[in-house]
Amino acid sequence: MRIAISADQIKGCGVYLADELRKRGHEVLPFGAFDPHHRPEFADDWAPVSAAAAREVTAGRADQAIVCCWTGTGASIAANKVDGIRAALCTDAATASGARRWNHANVLALSLRLTSGPVLIEILDAWFATAESQDIADVLNVERVADIRA
Repeated sequence: MRIAISADQIKGCGVYLADELRKRGHEVLPFGAFDPHHRPEFADDWAPVSAAAAREVTAGRADQAIVCCWTGTGASIAANKVDGIRAALCTDAATASGARRWNHANVLALSLRLTSGPVLIEILDAWFATAESQDIADVLNVERVADIRA
């Protein structure tokens, strides 16, 4: 699976994320601080790097994305501004599983501050092990979310 990853800094779980994904056999598409050749305008800026990673998903160049910032909140908000993205901020495995199952989340948002190495492993295990629910009520709710306009 191709996974776009982004962060404004490499701290906390960000230290382990790319290597952990590669160990699991995923191809990593790095953005922001994960990209050794990142563009200067992206330096220390969670909003554009989160949106850039999310756009990889909607363009079909990545299957999913993982966006990170200190709290994870800003990264999730920025990713969710991209049409077709359902980013979920997850701080534990149960939330990650539920986000995939019931919300059909295609972007995982993580807090660099809160997510320890062992918790990262648990979240990734749950995220990748959980399929989108095909239950009609869940599918309809995902469609209803897509139909919401300002």
